[in-house]
Amino acid sequence: MKLFWLLIIFLSLTTISTADPKYAMPGCKDMCGKVRIPYPFGIGSNCSVNRWYNVDCNSSKPYLSALNSVEVLSINLDSQTVTVNVSMTFDCRIPVRNNSQILNMDLGGSPFLFSGLHNKFVVEGCGNAFVLDHGRALIGCSTTCSNDSVNEIISSCLGINCCQTTIPYNLKSYSMNLTGLERRLGGEATCGSAFLIDENSHVESLPGNISYVPLSLLWTLTPPRDPLIDCESYSGVDGRLVEVDLGNGNSIMSYKCVNRYKEVYGEEYEGNPYIENGIEALDSEECQSCYSNGGYCHYELLYHEDGKVISKPNMTCRHYPVPFPEHSKEKVSVGVILGISISMGVLFLAAISYALYKGIKKIKAKRRRKRFFKRNGGLLLKQQEEADPSFFDKTILFTSRELEKATDYFNENRILGRGGQGTVYKGMLTDGRIVAVKKSKVIDESQLEQFINEVVILSQVNHRNVVKLLGCCLETEVPLLVSEFIPNGTLYDRIHNETDEFPISLNTRLQIATEVAGAVAYLHSATSIPIYHRDIKTTNILLDDKHRAKVSDFGTSRFVSLDQTHLTTLVKGTFGYLDPEYFQSSQFTEKSDVYSFGVVLVELLTSEMPISLTRFGENRSLATHFMLAMEEGRVMSIIDAMVIKEGTRDELLAVANLAMRCLNLNGKNRPTMKEVAAELETIRVSHVPSMSQTNFQQVMHAEELQIIAYGESTSTFMSLEDNFSR
Repeated sequence: MKLFWLLIIFLSLTTISTADPKYAMPGCKDMCGKVRIPYPFGIGSNCSVNRWYNVDCNSSKPYLSALNSVEVLSINLDSQTVTVNVSMTFDCRIPVRNNSQILNMDLGGSPFLFSGLHNKFVVEGCGNAFVLDHGRALIGCSTTCSNDSVNEIISSCLGINCCQTTIPYNLKSYSMNLTGLERRLGGEATCGSAFLIDENSHVESLPGNISYVPLSLLWTLTPPRDPLIDCESYSGVDGRLVEVDLGNGNSIMSYKCVNRYKEVYGEEYEGNPYIENGIEALDSEECQSCYSNGGYCHYELLYHEDGKVISKPNMTCRHYPVPFPEHSKEKVSVGVILGISISMGVLFLAAISYALYKGIKKIKAKRRRKRFFKRNGGLLLKQQEEADPSFFDKTILFTSRELEKATDYFNENRILGRGGQGTVYKGMLTDGRIVAVKKSKVIDESQLEQFINEVVILSQVNHRNVVKLLGCCLETEVPLLVSEFIPNGTLYDRIHNETDEFPISLNTRLQIATEVAGAVAYLHSATSIPIYHRDIKTTNILLDDKHRAKVSDFGTSRFVSLDQTHLTTLVKGTFGYLDPEYFQSSQFTEKSDVYSFGVVLVELLTSEMPISLTRFGENRSLATHFMLAMEEGRVMSIIDAMVIKEGTRDELLAVANLAMRCLNLNGKNRPTMKEVAAELETIRVSHVPSMSQTNFQQVMHAEELQIIAYGESTSTFMSLEDNFSR
């Protein structure tokens, strides 16, 4: 016990000493010109945490050698960002109405990301520009032209000759699509420009073909790969794991060192928390007086939800309960008796404390489960139970312990896929059943309502081609949904997997299309209350071991009363499958599901992506690409070669005309899903699979292809981009 209190006083007294703040490792320089280079970055290979953080100092300017020697402008330890000067190349040799932009930086395999919080997207000129993330439109910006000069207008950047917007999350890579972007300088049209730029920086103009743009990169650290950093062992430093959002439900964990003194006392306390003794541990005169009187300083801090201090600390001087006895022979026996008594008392208190700890832990766990149950929609679920007493007869409530054991505590190796609303894990229940466990990302009331909505809808559905709900769990931090496991993956993967040795035959494609149409028709008309799926796409169609289709993901679905014809909601869905009529009016009808199914049908025919950057202009949308091919009489040129080989001309034209009717821009002229299912069943039954069929030419003349128009002339079909712009 004496040694224990000696150690406590020694550690407390050591905090009185002060040291100058350090930024670099011992023996390393921390300045290159006017730029400070703090650890984990370092000037030289032995001064940084790894090769990605090596900095070369040439002519008093720092450069990141691992990123093509890009120039470093500043490094911020608090925000974990490094601002670099990026060379941007604009290709002005192609026409102004369709220019493009190339970013001369590759972050693949590096610990760096394009920061979503510290960058903004700026467009100069008049026209449209979009940032694409793996081919998907992430953000966009449109400007209008003005007779004023560019430099006079750009300072405001409010939509005239210039516009700007924020980035929703961090990016590993991106590309840009520029449409009609140009600038007017002295009455002459030149290339416009679109670029990411640090939010605290500004570029007045970009003359010429090459310009440099300040850009903020988020740098990340992972403790298993960066063992040189151990913040927990440093005085006055806290080590924290920060979740970095990558979008589409993906994120990574980054290790961050936080200067505790800077959090408590303010910005004036500087230093580098990533190295030992890197911060100046300063205390007030009142605290130093407390130390001199044999006490220690205790701070009462109030923290915000994100872990940051939101109030100044209240310091109290506390004293150690056991004084140091005098080292004399007369008090040896008294010390032995006192030591034995204290030891027995400590053991007794430890036993009582352990019993209380176990009891309190059980009570807290029970309260926590109740709190999670309410927060994860338990009250909404009870309302559904009151509305339909038979609901709980159809749904099993799993415990958190059951599902943790089934998924090996949600092991990363058990992940089947990630989506916008959560992550799906493969699990095995105690009775041996293989299940899929969906771990939702509930952070607000709207997402919570979507989860309960999916539970309610799936519990009411009983169809062989709809994923069967087994139960749910609401007593965990995020709600869990348990459904049957479908082993063969998604239809999207089977269609677009170029390495698949056994591509799906035409007969199987017709079977899948018929089953999906039948399932959606069942949702529309055979359930007690009509259900609109609202997100029909190939990634939401699963295949079992016999290639039978299973419709899944009802997070955005909605019930519709029998006297309603449509839903008026915020526009939700997937670009490429979204009904243009719904996009314009925000009114979702059963015919909106028919349009999405039409895109799926075209995907099955052509094996092409719903949105593809390999096609140009309005043909980037598969629906528009297909309708134009139908109108021009060259539909056979875009149908998959294997499908043409296995099917007859009449069969393929029948399917193509059915898809054309589903994609009609006027929803009233589209067939119902029941009619679509019946027509597909007729085509499928009449199809006779054969290894040899009449070969077709890849391109057919318009006069050889008779297109059947339903409701109106095919000339009335507009492209998806034209419809959106109108």
